[in-house]
Amino acid sequence: MPKLPGVNHLRAVKALEKAGFRIDRQGKHIFMSNGPVRVVVPRNNPVDAYTMAAIVRDAGLTIDQFKELL
Repeated sequence: MPKLPGVNHLRAVKALEKAGFRIDRQGKHIFMSNGPVRVVVPRNNPVDAYTMAAIVRDAGLTIDQFKELL
């Protein structure tokens, strides 16, 4: 199991914004990018640990770096 508990989707978006991502568009999911890298955050509360770990990995961050941004 990832070392990341479920996270509220709004906290995840704010943490990714601190990492340099910006919101491209929103709907049932929030699409974010920082240029070449795109990630998708579902609007679930909480976003489960496995999904959140995959989003963090796709963003090019480690779990520890993401926890510091929270």
